[in-house]
Amino acid sequence: MHTQPDFWVSAVIVAGGTGSRMGRPKQLLPLGGKPVVVRSIEAFQACPYIREIIVVTPPENRAVIEQFVSGLVFTAPGETRLASVQNGVACVNPQAHVIAVHDGARPLVRTADINACVQAAQAHKAAVLAVPVKDTIKTVQEQTVVNTPDRNRLWAAQTPQCYRRAVLVEALEKFGQEKDATDESQLVEKLGVSVAVVPSTYANFKITTPEDLLCAQALVAQSHFCRTGFGFDLHRLEPGRKFIIGGVEIPHDKGFLGHSDGDLVLHALCDAILGALCAGEIGLLFPPTDPTIKGIDSRKIARRVLEIVRRHHGQIIHLDATLITQEPKIKPHYEAVRKSLASIFDMPIEQVSFKSKSHEQVGEIGRGEAAMCQAVATVTGSEL
Repeated sequence: MHTQPDFWVSAVIVAGGTGSRMGRPKQLLPLGGKPVVVRSIEAFQACPYIREIIVVTPPENRAVIEQFVSGLVFTAPGETRLASVQNGVACVNPQAHVIAVHDGARPLVRTADINACVQAAQAHKAAVLAVPVKDTIKTVQEQTVVNTPDRNRLWAAQTPQCYRRAVLVEALEKFGQEKDATDESQLVEKLGVSVAVVPSTYANFKITTPEDLLCAQALVAQSHFCRTGFGFDLHRLEPGRKFIIGGVEIPHDKGFLGHSDGDLVLHALCDAILGALCAGEIGLLFPPTDPTIKGIDSRKIARRVLEIVRRHHGQIIHLDATLITQEPKIKPHYEAVRKSLASIFDMPIEQVSFKSKSHEQVGEIGRGEAAMCQAVATVTGSEL
């Protein structure tokens, strides 16, 4: 679970372009199974500093975006990019300390770079992501080279560009009518505020032409993964507790002892999913020492794990859980548990396997004093 920092960051994602060079709105072009702008939004959702995301886009795009992500604030674009930024900033929560402005058509931005840019802005008032230029740059007038700037001093600015709220608001108020400004940094520089440069990656390019989209598709395809994770859980059985497995309560004179509701099937599956993502385990997300979550419904744990899957651009394609218990009889409940698991993890029931085994009256499990579950999860997705 994200630990909220002590300062509030709002993200303004500008996605108001018409896509004249692409033939249709570039922010809605499909990239690895989801629209370009959705990938941009998800990168910010994974950032622990971000408290709200304002998407500046035409009203007709909202329904498409909300098929993939939720919890957003929407506002309409202006006639220019700068006007769209102003519309987005006008919607920012008054509590925001830092505002991050990002192009919705830069879908391959890394969350780690967003974090670094936000931190730099908090420390220095203003910061931009950028990369050193790779080509020799020429200043040209009337198709003739005027001069050749020193390439070693040239960087290509990217987004997000992050600013202390007061700095950006002042820059927009004083210089927001300048039509030649191509980014907010130019306006902030006019205030006399030094803008820190945060090194980024060349993958964080803006999709403007069909060739850009092909490059982005190649990078997403290259980053595709398919991984398997293993999960395990064990709980004691005691009278007076509920016997809950996979979100289904089964009648029994004993139930699982635990800090939560004891649903060891969900616990094992959640750990398997997190294992496939190399994202820790549920004890780190929901510490057993935290008194505020005592008795928590394990379906809430599963929902949190699903959020992590989505932030990793992942998809669960198969779950397999085996419950080991001497009692009660589990076989009559197989389909109910499978149906429940499919609903909890938002996936087809055909991709969910659940079964049980006895412990042949051996040990604590065989004496009906405990039960355990082993689980395997297969997750696909993209590193980008």
